[in-house]
Amino acid sequence: MTIREVSERYDLSADTLRYYERVGLIPPVPRTGGGVRDYDTASLAWVELIKCMRAAGVGIEALSEYCRLFQGGEETLEARKALLVEQRRQLLERMEDMRKSLERLDEKIENYEQGLACKERQLRSYQT
Repeated sequence: MTIREVSERYDLSADTLRYYERVGLIPPVPRTGGGVRDYDTASLAWVELIKCMRAAGVGIEALSEYCRLFQGGEETLEARKALLVEQRRQLLERMEDMRKSLERLDEKIENYEQGLACKERQLRSYQT
């Protein structure tokens, strides 16, 4: 699959895909005889993983480390798991912060809705 096809499929720019490869977020993508990137199934799986992890807020440094560890083979299994467990912990913490922020926003919106309802009642009282 060409970089353009991957870009369209995953809604990532070609520059972003090249960057991911350059900084080690995905292993080197296979190339055709002419040097053109030819994404295979394994490359696409990495793109999907990185896109998912970035959407979850996982940092580039952690993802780069994960990729480096993965390339280190079986002896890095525990280190990879520990990295993922830590990222999960951080994600849960961010989710809790977001939940609290959402509650606060809901409270503020409710205050405005109550205030508007009160003003509407006042306006109606003037009409009668």
